[in-house]
Amino acid sequence: MKVKDVICAEGRSGYMHRDLLAIKSGKAKPNGSLYEGAPMSPGFTRIIEPATIISMMLVLEDGQIAFGDCADVILAGVAGRDPAFNAKHHMDYVRTEVADALRGRDVSRFRENAEEMDRFSRGGKRLHTAIRYGVSQALLHATALSRKETMAEVIAREYGSAISTEPIPILASCHKDDAGQLDRVILKRVGLLPHGSFQIVSEHIGLQGEKLASFVRGVAARIKEIGDPDYSPRIHVDLYGTLGELFEMKVESIAEYLGRLRKESGAYQLLVESPMIAKTQEEQIEKFSGLRKRLREQGTDVGIIADEWCNTLPDIKLFSEAEASDFVQIKTPDLGSIHNTIEAVLYCKANGMGACLGGTANETDHSTRISTHMGLACQPDFMLSKPGLGADEALMIQTNEMARTLAILQARRRSA
Repeated sequence: MKVKDVICAEGRSGYMHRDLLAIKSGKAKPNGSLYEGAPMSPGFTRIIEPATIISMMLVLEDGQIAFGDCADVILAGVAGRDPAFNAKHHMDYVRTEVADALRGRDVSRFRENAEEMDRFSRGGKRLHTAIRYGVSQALLHATALSRKETMAEVIAREYGSAISTEPIPILASCHKDDAGQLDRVILKRVGLLPHGSFQIVSEHIGLQGEKLASFVRGVAARIKEIGDPDYSPRIHVDLYGTLGELFEMKVESIAEYLGRLRKESGAYQLLVESPMIAKTQEEQIEKFSGLRKRLREQGTDVGIIADEWCNTLPDIKLFSEAEASDFVQIKTPDLGSIHNTIEAVLYCKANGMGACLGGTANETDHSTRISTHMGLACQPDFMLSKPGLGADEALMIQTNEMARTLAILQARRRSA
């Protein structure tokens, strides 16, 4: 089966772009959910701005249409990431140069096509990660359609992996100040929660760490109060480097504080993402390795998750080899083509590194469904809920896609 034509459309992502450098600089003035001031990260025109996507549609010879969505992350342009993606700035060459490279392509196999398009260059530079991400989604969808398989089956067959027979646990992304949302994900028995975002020390952490401690204590209390007796989720917080700022990147002080924070989570395991964001990748790995060692020495069972400076497959290998974290957040748009994400999850599993098949609230319903198939085929430890930060909608999309796929595969096994 070959690609007959390529159609492109501009669309919306599931969230916004946020200029983390400007927000953390102290120069930006809060205005509701916005910030007034000049942006500091590449690709931004405002500190907070709506994000756009390009939907790549591959028209196959038999008339079926496969598609993928070109999307990037919320906090674009920092810690080694590509600049914020704006669909209008990329649409012309995507409709011409990229489309020409896709027309006539045999889509009976995914992996070779994805690897080739991931290497596609323009003006001596690789395409923006968002474009590589969306194109590879469309290629996987096309292979599944041409072979009359689920996308999970395509991945498992081409990479020699085993498809899970059970749903993958989901980390629900919630607004930290929405108590009603927290209640709903507890009642829905999500595996991990609430992925609260803590970006500013004085407002979110507290100058003594008291605000974060109060939050974790409150989440644990609410789980115990309204959760089912046999429900024991992991509590997860995303700190965006704030502990590094509060404690001046001193590993011993951060470890001591995390020991106290772990007591606040009570019976529930605590996972902490990005407690520090260093100025370089080398320093990030060094600090994370030191923090894990110190936590083990003091007997604190807090799981550390790497995100910033751990963007690509080579980055993930560096963190794994240095034993710099307990998990890596494999942020799908940052890896470009999804074959890199597939290989990253399988690498982590083969090398004793915990894997979160992550991404960003800034994705779409379709990129989320494709990520769900990657999850079933590669079996990470857990998946991040996406798109958006509403939790309910993302949980619905991911849970239902897994349920449908698992039911289809079970029916096929019975008929065989």
